[in-house]
Amino acid sequence: MGPIKKLGRDKLLVALGLPGAIALILFQYVPLLGNVIAFQDYQPYLEINEAPFVGLQNFSFLWDGNTAFLNALVNTLTLTVIQTVLVFPVPLVLALLLNSLAGERLKRLLQSILYLPHFLSWVIVVALFQQMLGNAGMLNTFLVQNDMPLIQIIGVPELFKALITAQVIWKDAGWGTIIFLAAISQIDQEQYEAAAVDGANAWQRLIHITLPALKGLFILLLILRLGNSLSVGFEQIILQQGPVGLEASEVLDTWVYNNGIIGGNWGMSTAAGLVKSIVGIGLVIGANKLAHLFGERGVYSK
Repeated sequence: MGPIKKLGRDKLLVALGLPGAIALILFQYVPLLGNVIAFQDYQPYLEINEAPFVGLQNFSFLWDGNTAFLNALVNTLTLTVIQTVLVFPVPLVLALLLNSLAGERLKRLLQSILYLPHFLSWVIVVALFQQMLGNAGMLNTFLVQNDMPLIQIIGVPELFKALITAQVIWKDAGWGTIIFLAAISQIDQEQYEAAAVDGANAWQRLIHITLPALKGLFILLLILRLGNSLSVGFEQIILQQGPVGLEASEVLDTWVYNNGIIGGNWGMSTAAGLVKSIVGIGLVIGANKLAHLFGERGVYSK
């Protein structure tokens, strides 16, 4: 069957997907053409084709030892490693724990509680953490009432990365369990029954049945996560930069904002964003090739 006949056969599905495809092209792909200002001395009052061409001058932060950029890069990489190692596996662990619950009502109740923070904006999440852990928050109020020393958490630069990580886990880990719970529900229950008959305990069934069945999904989600790993939460961090300072909190996204929108260095900020995107593509390709070595299909096949 030719492509024209296939389109005619699936015209209803094509019509349903067309608005989404148009929106994706208009708001995701067409704006990519604006990356040309990374090679121009762009000013907002000029049209893009009127801005003078400066070549690689805007990429000078890569080789001139720009301390602010290097600090943002180090902070970004540190948070990327922390969130990949500590945050990414949490939804899988939660999904396994929820799946082990016998009571269906209890499972649904816990799922609803875990999902709820995902629907809160970062403004609300940051405010909640300040109310709980701030100098005048619930924790320190309790400690004062019981003649115990205060605990400084909010506004301490040394604890900022730990605070950011805890907020991400609290907000999004529950939502991330949806995919893993769906995958677990598709595992053939006869495998568990056969393993139990053969004398396998719950831990052995987890190791030899559940985790191997989830390996492909885990690797796929990890690849997608690595592609966006250098974006470590612009809104979350910009809301909390004031008390801890730029040295502890500046990441690539906030550096682009502070230099581009605030500082007016549009070309340099676009260049930094372009470099970040290229590195992200490289991470996806590298992780996908690594997935092939483990026998998984990854995002795309060989």
